[in-house]
Amino acid sequence: MGLSLLVGPANAGKVALLLDRYVDAAAREPVLLVPNRGDVDRIERELLSRSPALLGGWIGTFDDLFERLARGGANGKAARPLIRPSQRRLLLARVVASTPLDGLSASARFPGFVEALGEAIADAESALLEPGDLDGPLGGLYARYRAELDRLGLWDRALERRHAADLVGRELAAWDGRPVFAYGFEDLTGAQWALVEALAGRADVTVSLPYEPGRGVFAAVERTANDLARLADGRIEERPAQPWYDVRALEHLERTLFTEGVAADPPPLSGAVRFLEAAGPRAALELVAEDVLGLLRDGTHAEEIAVVCPALERFRAPLETAFGALGVPYALEGTVPLERTPFGRALLALLRFAWLGGTRRHLFLFLRSRFSGLPRTRSDFVEGRLRGRAISEPARVEEEAARLLGHPVPALADAREAASPADSVRALARRMLRAAYGLESPPAGEAARLDLRAHEAVRDACDDLDGWSTLGEPALREQAVTALEQAEVRLDRPREPGRVAVLDLLRARTRRFSAVFVVGLEEGSFPRRGAETPFLPDDERRELEARVPRRRLVKPDPLARDRYLFYTVCTRPWRRLTLVREAATEDGRPQEPSPFWLDVRSRFAAEEVARWTRRRSLSALTWDLERAPSERERLRAVASIASADPDEARALASANGWARRIDRALGAFSRRTRLSSPAVHRELEQLGRFSVTELETFGTCSSMWLIDRVVDPRAIDAEIDARIRGAVAHQALYRFYTRLPKRLGVEQVDADRLEDAVAFLRECLAEAIEGQVRLDLSDLDRLELEGTLARDLEQFLRREVELGFPLVPRRFEVVFGTPGAPVELQRGLDLGGFTVSGKIDRIDVDPMSARGIVQDYKSGTGAHSAAQIASEGRLQIPLYILALRDLVGIEPLGGLYRALAGPGSTRGLVRADARSDAVPGLKGADYVSEGEFWGHVDEALAKARGAVERIRAGDVRHDPRGGSCPTWCDRWPMCRVRRA
Repeated sequence: MGLSLLVGPANAGKVALLLDRYVDAAAREPVLLVPNRGDVDRIERELLSRSPALLGGWIGTFDDLFERLARGGANGKAARPLIRPSQRRLLLARVVASTPLDGLSASARFPGFVEALGEAIADAESALLEPGDLDGPLGGLYARYRAELDRLGLWDRALERRHAADLVGRELAAWDGRPVFAYGFEDLTGAQWALVEALAGRADVTVSLPYEPGRGVFAAVERTANDLARLADGRIEERPAQPWYDVRALEHLERTLFTEGVAADPPPLSGAVRFLEAAGPRAALELVAEDVLGLLRDGTHAEEIAVVCPALERFRAPLETAFGALGVPYALEGTVPLERTPFGRALLALLRFAWLGGTRRHLFLFLRSRFSGLPRTRSDFVEGRLRGRAISEPARVEEEAARLLGHPVPALADAREAASPADSVRALARRMLRAAYGLESPPAGEAARLDLRAHEAVRDACDDLDGWSTLGEPALREQAVTALEQAEVRLDRPREPGRVAVLDLLRARTRRFSAVFVVGLEEGSFPRRGAETPFLPDDERRELEARVPRRRLVKPDPLARDRYLFYTVCTRPWRRLTLVREAATEDGRPQEPSPFWLDVRSRFAAEEVARWTRRRSLSALTWDLERAPSERERLRAVASIASADPDEARALASANGWARRIDRALGAFSRRTRLSSPAVHRELEQLGRFSVTELETFGTCSSMWLIDRVVDPRAIDAEIDARIRGAVAHQALYRFYTRLPKRLGVEQVDADRLEDAVAFLRECLAEAIEGQVRLDLSDLDRLELEGTLARDLEQFLRREVELGFPLVPRRFEVVFGTPGAPVELQRGLDLGGFTVSGKIDRIDVDPMSARGIVQDYKSGTGAHSAAQIASEGRLQIPLYILALRDLVGIEPLGGLYRALAGPGSTRGLVRADARSDAVPGLKGADYVSEGEFWGHVDEALAKARGAVERIRAGDVRHDPRGGSCPTWCDRWPMCRVRRA
């Protein structure tokens, strides 16, 4: 009896030797412990291949053994039922709600508090700690939790483990002497360690552990190796590295990874280690898919290929897109949250609306899904009506939706009328499946398989809620939603040939493959940042372990653990290892490589690494034609060729029967935009009045002018956008300056009255919001609008005091060229053959002379300098200067753009002679000589006349200023042009 330890590097034959000894001990009914439930079937098949007549023995995980010990035979009489994970979360939430928390009360309001508490209690239980061993709030919460479990007569999983370990430790009859074999464990909890110690005193225990003394890559398992070595008392068998790999490069990598220095003569890569770099996850995974297809065509079986991700959920969606588009067969192995499935997302959205006062978005997320039974066109119609009227209050949304549909939403009745939340969810889930698939034929395909697994997860969550109710604790609707949010959907499918395995690091570490692709090797993604448990920080864990020995509460260093997991994954393939990283995000932001990526590259010669590195840049949106894996991708490749060689593209398209499609693609962005309708020409030729804003928009891009002024599209959503925010800000400033003399007795604000002026400005803003915004806004939206505008306008006012203009604000919202303007300004600004209309936000004048400036408020953060007004063809300030002189009768000293947001910059075009006495404090470049000043005005006048000539001629083109569309323009999908 005692413990024997097998150690050595990866692929040293340790597990094979362990299995041989297990087979040799078959007559003694041995026990084999494996790390994951998924390994049980695989090991059983492998054992049968070694000994087809093998009948004795038992294979399971540590948890399986704990359960068997605690509930088997006579021990089962004392065993308690297990609390389910979702029920445990409900119990923890009730413990938190009923326990005085002092300074933690504010944090306890958030869902993460219960999750963190559950993790800390699980660690304490696994370390065999008692509530009295813990200080502070955690000790009290732990004691209350244990008392509640005792009251309900339940165990959680950790208490079951503890009971089983104690049982074997104190009762001889608890173990009958059968030998135990175990592998795949790098770290043991306190309960697992107590069980191993107890078993080693009763039977022969053999443990296989990947470990070599002195190698940094095994730092994460060093503590476990040392503890097992002490328990083995010399019964240690060290296995040397074996020539297991097909290629020397992989063997070299296993021996040198994460070691100091670089090998003097590394072997050639020979394609055994490769590197893929791309921009964005989809591009990276498309490169992976292409290589996988190449391996399949070369004869590699799909089940011998693995794609390993640091976190399966992060890569699931882009992987399904990339692999699905290229026809790569794959099988995801792991779990995803219920809400990340289409079925779960629709179900939870409806429950949040029906039970938790959710938003319009929640209801229509359900109605637009295939599970609602409502045609998509009808749901879109109803949603458009509600969005256009800004109806968002839940009761109004439901009322108006029922009116527009002609009937209430049936699913809402299912959610509200059942006797319990669990019954409501079951009824709703059945309705959703019937709506999606009907009752005539069974669902088939990958989407249906995922929906059925999601339905199973919902059913299990409802059973847990029923179990909670049988304990005398009726489940609330909020608890039901929380249980569904935390439900997991298993993606594992029956192991079948012909599919590439997609799995995480933990599932990969005990498997072997011909080829492995490791994705996610960017800095910050892998290695992963370790996070301490808030209730049990690392320092406290070390202190507790020193005070209460042999409790194994300190966790391995996160970096060391990820280094070890990466090592194990790199040793899984026997023929090819491919490392994959995103060199940039999808929007072009560069990403640094993971240090693990760099370490692997440093093990080989630089020229070899460069030879076996393949990159796909952000601009490479299509495949090379000869490498394109599908017809769709070949079509895209031909279209890409057409941008440089249209004749070759047409020849390729003609040879493959794609001529019509390539002609349509080539003409997509070259449509004529010049207006050709005689009726439209006649209408445009008769125009005699143009607004300043209209002319400036035409100068920015004539296509933008056409869409804004002629097509005039309307937004679906009636919401607070930049235009409404600007209108409210303008109105607030108008009220402020027009009422300032009466309210504060001054015409302009000085430093002494600044705080009074700020308070008055807030009053004006509140009035402007009430008078300007007539949408169905929530209180939060209204507060956000008022808060952000108050901040910006207050900063604007303080900036104005700092500038110290001696000119006095006298006229505001000065409209000219329209019937609503003052009589003397109705004629507009005559520019010869047409007139211009506009609205000057503000005119400041010299109280001692007829001199003044115009000011134009900008709702953004930027303002245009004198140089930009000239170079970019800005028309507002120059034409307002002319209107100030020719219509208002004030000698213009200049014009200013005043940004209302951000730092509140002030720029513009000002005569140099006004710098000392009228308009001080601007940037030096904004002061120009008399000749330059009027020269800029004349240039703007010429540009306005040129724009009017083009408008009357219908000369509309895609001609954005500077040659490329501005980033803020949202009209480009409508003008259907290529964005530079």
